[in-house]
Amino acid sequence: MNLEQLRRAGVSDRRTRRLCGPGGPWRRLHPGVVLLRNTAPTRRELLHAALVHYGPEVVITGADALQAHGVKFPCPASSDIRLLVPGRCRVTACEGVRPARTARLPDPVLVDGLPFAPPARATLDMARSEPDPAHIRQLLTLPLYWGLCDRQELLAELDAGPQRGTAVVRKVLHELDEGPIQAHGLATRVLDMGHLPPPSWDLTICDRRGRRLGEADAWWDEIGLAWQYRCTPGPGGGFSHLALAATGIVLVRCTVRQLRQVPQEVAQELARAFGDASRTPRPRVRAVPMTPVGDAA
Repeated sequence: MNLEQLRRAGVSDRRTRRLCGPGGPWRRLHPGVVLLRNTAPTRRELLHAALVHYGPEVVITGADALQAHGVKFPCPASSDIRLLVPGRCRVTACEGVRPARTARLPDPVLVDGLPFAPPARATLDMARSEPDPAHIRQLLTLPLYWGLCDRQELLAELDAGPQRGTAVVRKVLHELDEGPIQAHGLATRVLDMGHLPPPSWDLTICDRRGRRLGEADAWWDEIGLAWQYRCTPGPGGGFSHLALAATGIVLVRCTVRQLRQVPQEVAQELARAFGDASRTPRPRVRAVPMTPVGDAA
């Protein structure tokens, strides 16, 4: 709560200071913002406190925004909250908050009542301040992996913002192959739907003599189950699946479009195939890493 709300509730500033003092039952989070208990605040409470302190027009960006949009990655409680503040406002930094004035305040996306920057903006607000190209690459794969935007949207957002210090971000973004990244993210979500154990990814399947039979985008080695989810629609795409099936491998094939449009059906087919493979002898094949065709987050 802010001080004005407390005053309207009949709590004087003097009493508030006493209640927030050493050993008191309340905790001061920012100047004029009070948590009505003295335990550690949750991340959501810290976000609310930052919004109360900086005003109703600010937008949350960075890692918190990506998490709000569905990206699953750890956001340490000790990391700063990133805020976008209208350029006309004067701001002072508070502990745990990193406000940035901008003339391009995005239209916020409300998630559980909190205003967050769109995925492309939130990603680039983080990437622009990251000095390590490897970390930049990892950040840029996140919205692609989770299907929140595509590379063209990231490039458009990069072009629309300040250009200073964006050379490395632009280079990394141009080098990214978004197709495999998006496909792998969709496949991971299908596995979550089917409650299947994690497979090994991107392997070449060989016979006992080491001769290549074909590729598996995902492979369960204990039972000999293969999944190809980047198949070409129609009659094309080669015949490696026939060589794999001939060894006794249980094989599931689908397209990226099916991952996107009918994930539940693909998950059910995988679950059935997993059961079939568990009940049959494991084929005499071995799997080795294939040459990477793209990045996966």
